[in-house]
Amino acid sequence: MERARKITVEISPDLLDRAQRASGAGITQTVRTGLQLVAASQTYAKLRGLRGKVRFSRTSADLRIDR
Repeated sequence: MERARKITVEISPDLLDRAQRASGAGITQTVRTGLQLVAASQTYAKLRGLRGKVRFSRTSADLRIDR
């Protein structure tokens, strides 16, 4: 298991308050969630770039029948 790193971050009180209200979590979990979203943003951008370019072998009708 990876060891957690303890860091010091300076954040404006207003930004922290807004982020905590949006997440409904404490400071640590709010910062973790924000970092996870930043880390995932590159993957989301790549997926958006594939929009309309991926061809599927099954149609939506096939998927309904498969239920």
